[in-house]
Amino acid sequence: MQRHRHQEFIRFLNTAEAQVPVRWRGLNAVEGFFAKLTRRRLKRGVFRSVADLQAAINRFVEETNSNPKPFGWAADPKHVLAAVKRGKEKLESIH
Repeated sequence: MQRHRHQEFIRFLNTAEAQVPVRWRGLNAVEGFFAKLTRRRLKRGVFRSVADLQAAINRFVEETNSNPKPFGWAADPKHVLAAVKRGKEKLESIH
């Protein structure tokens, strides 16, 4: 997206969530994906335009999707739900 405000990020996350089967959802998986994208493709990359950056991201996604690995959930659901609740409360206090 041309702008990088929280509204665009939330719109991106909602779009991504709508396209992902329920069994694959999870913030840890998303965080891991973006960390891997950053380490392997973006950190030392030189992008002369938004189109170059998008192309690099798209290549990474295609490469990752060509050899998918399932995400194994290991976290205690009670801890996850408590963290979600704290995050929601924090976001609501900001707005």
